[in-house]
Order: sequence, then structure tokens, then C-alpha cells
Amino acid sequence: MKHPSSRAFFAYWDDRRGSERAPDRSDIEPGPLRELLGDIFVLSYDPEGGHPFRVAGTRVCALLGRDLKGEGFPGLFVPDGRREIEDLIAIVAEELLAVVAGVTASAADGSKVPLELLLLPFNTRAHTPLSLTGLLAPLGAEHAVLKDFNLTSWRTLNHPPRRFHPRELRKWSVARGFMVYEGLR
Repeated sequence: MKHPSSRAFFAYWDDRRGSERAPDRSDIEPGPLRELLGDIFVLSYDPEGGHPFRVAGTRVCALLGRDLKGEGFPGLFVPDGRREIEDLIAIVAEELLAVVAGVTASAADGSKVPLELLLLPFNTRAHTPLSLTGLLAPLGAEHAVLKDFNLTSWRTLNHPPRRFHPRELRKWSVARGFMVYEGLR
């Protein structure tokens, strides 16, 4: 990760998940992220609805010159790149993998502006709609309004749970010469 905000948000998310693959939505508190909130957003995982923004920070909205609540995230990207960003959102939400991506956008004067996109999953819970969080930050000077986002690179972040629960190993004698060890896969 290149942007300090991405590193800080990932570190917080990683700490909050503990031994799980991802934290619950309720585990993410805005207080410790006060400095980053302007760059953070939350998306609904809704392929039919275009993965709309549930919440978008003020700096994210300023980058696009409008309030993004309810707007589909893939709609920010050029038409040829929308399928790939939809696939990335599916990887994050369904496989609970974190993704960091390089993105370029066009400024009003036609210049290309590099940005970093971080997508992080929330733990899935029964009877709760799927959602994911992320951070979008420019890698250089901020520009007034950006458009035509284009995905340039991406990778998943290897983040296995740090703490493992010890398993109890029990030996059962089922038949002569045949043993079953419960607890191993």
C-alpha cells in the first residue's frame, strides 16, 4: 500500500478482526478513524442494484463533486472497466479478501490522476445484508473533480487470522486396528 491512509485503515481493520477473517460491521468505530473518515466509504453488496454507496466520506464526495449516497460504485468507472471492478467487489464480499488497487481518473483539464483504492470485507451474518468498506485517496495533489475512473492494477492482501484457537484432539478406538482422531481435517 502506498498511501498512509490505506495503511492506517488496513491496520485498524486487521486489529479489529482479531482471529476472524473479517470484523463485523459493528466492530468498526469511527472514533479511532477520525482522521481517515473523509476518505472512507461503505458499499452495499448488491449486484442487481449496482453496489450503491451506503456512506461516503467528505473527501471522496469532493473528489467526484457530488454526494455519492445511493449511487452505484461501478458507475464511477469507464464502461470497459466496470465488469472488473464488479468482480473485485464480489471477491471482497464473498471470499472475505482484502484488495488494494491502483486507479487513475481524469481531471477537468484532461490530466490523469493516480489514486489508491482499498476494499475490505465485513464478516457475514445471517439475516444481514452484505456490505464492504473501503478507502479512496489520491496519490498526489488533490483535484477539484475527477471522472472516468480506470482500474490499472490490483492485488489481494494476504491476511490470515493471526490467532489460532487450540483444538482438542481426542482418540477414539472404533474397531480393532482402526482409529479415529476427532478434530483434524
